[in-house]
Amino acid sequence: MRLDMRRRGFLKSAASIAALTAGGSCNAWSGRSGKIRLAVVGVMGKGYSDWTPMLKSGMVDIVAFCDADYKARERAQLQLIKDGIDLDMYTVPFFTDYRKLLDSCAFLGVNAMTVSTPDHVHAPVAIGAMKQGISVYVQKPLVRTLWELDYFEKTAKANGVVVQMGNQGSSLDSMRRCTEVIQSGILGDVKEVHVWTNRPVWPQGQNVAKWVKSHPKGDPLRDGLNWDAWLATAAKRPFLDRYPDNADVYDPWKLGKNVYHTFTWRGFFDFGAGAFGDMACHTMNLAFRGLELGGVSDAECTMIESENDVAYPLKSVVKLTYKARDSKVRPGVKLPAVTLYWYDGNVKPDAAIMPKWASAHEGKVPDTGCYIIGSKGAVLMQDDYGGKCAIALNDDKAFADVFEHEAAKAVKRSIPFRVGSAAAAGKSTVEMKGFALGHYIEFLDAIRGQGPYYEQTHSHCFSDIEYCIPQMEGILVGCVAQRLPGKKLNWCSCKQSFDVAAANAFIKPYIRKGFEF
Repeated sequence: MRLDMRRRGFLKSAASIAALTAGGSCNAWSGRSGKIRLAVVGVMGKGYSDWTPMLKSGMVDIVAFCDADYKARERAQLQLIKDGIDLDMYTVPFFTDYRKLLDSCAFLGVNAMTVSTPDHVHAPVAIGAMKQGISVYVQKPLVRTLWELDYFEKTAKANGVVVQMGNQGSSLDSMRRCTEVIQSGILGDVKEVHVWTNRPVWPQGQNVAKWVKSHPKGDPLRDGLNWDAWLATAAKRPFLDRYPDNADVYDPWKLGKNVYHTFTWRGFFDFGAGAFGDMACHTMNLAFRGLELGGVSDAECTMIESENDVAYPLKSVVKLTYKARDSKVRPGVKLPAVTLYWYDGNVKPDAAIMPKWASAHEGKVPDTGCYIIGSKGAVLMQDDYGGKCAIALNDDKAFADVFEHEAAKAVKRSIPFRVGSAAAAGKSTVEMKGFALGHYIEFLDAIRGQGPYYEQTHSHCFSDIEYCIPQMEGILVGCVAQRLPGKKLNWCSCKQSFDVAAANAFIKPYIRKGFEF
């Protein structure tokens, strides 16, 4: 298609939108039109895998795209052609500054928005949308700082919108089945949990900090990149393009050695939440739901490698304490306090804590997972998302799949499964191609007031704010602990403060003039 024809298509589309929405405003989907009007913020990468399932569902019309990198439009068009998806990107309005999109939402008649940007932009975009009554699908981590988390929760509640956080494993049958098995109390009193990940797989650590500090003048901007909009609320700084091939920078997945854009922003304190913020929304998911965890009381970073003041460390261990609480699933039952150990940078718990598993697997611990230890048994999640879960009670000789364990099979069903997210042949599996579809459709169904209603979140979304706000709070408290290793930080959620002054400096983000929200 020639560029001039694309331009005419865009103008025609804009004129049609103006005719349809003149005098209108952004409101929750009313059902008066057939489809949800979706705006997309973050076009490629995770963004692409977030909005394309919604488009393919037939339940949405995409009325706007936004990405600070204008060339994402061309890359998306090429990928759509490759994937056989019929959409001309050039017929849809495209913004490189999310503030201009937010200012245009009433004109565009936006009902819902996907937010798949660097972490530091999640809160300003989503909060700006929710204030207009727009429901939001926000990639994990929901926000980057504790202040933003509190602001997000208050805004969502005040505007009555639908929220779904992008921890897509929540839609898996195996995750939901293992959650209800743990909630039954089959493991007895659980006081200890271990969660670990192979992330980071992007550059971070001391050498990244040294590189940034040694290049104060920056590099020429890439064509099509709106660097000011990309920085958003963050403090102004020069653009840095790529590390040279011979740079001594951690890059195990060979991500192209970009300094900031694309994807490698995740390791920087100002833009991302490191491995903890990236993966704990997935890997802590089972423990958080199954044990009905809530308030975190304290955190301490007990091990760190490559500490610095610019980027997250290469490796760390963080100890979190979750308060004792009353069970909501089993009224009258008091659940004990839980100590949760977080490991990142390919650090793993000692195989000695899981002897039954280790003895059957040559003493090896899975590369990533979650191990939940109770007085009557244990559960081991052997992947990032809850796709493969096994259980062993004290009298068992070995672990068995959660769908096949006899005692687990006796636990009654309590959490509805999502169509399209079923475990293979009634057995949990790490083969999960397309597994996230149910998570996206759940968000769209919820906007329409359809689909299963989850008593545990009081919502049609299984990762709505009643779940994701308290889960994120513990994760973000842990991220602060990574910046002050060796110090025990007591956290008061009611006061939104730590008992260590240095920690309180990390509660609220820097907000640049002109990007207030």
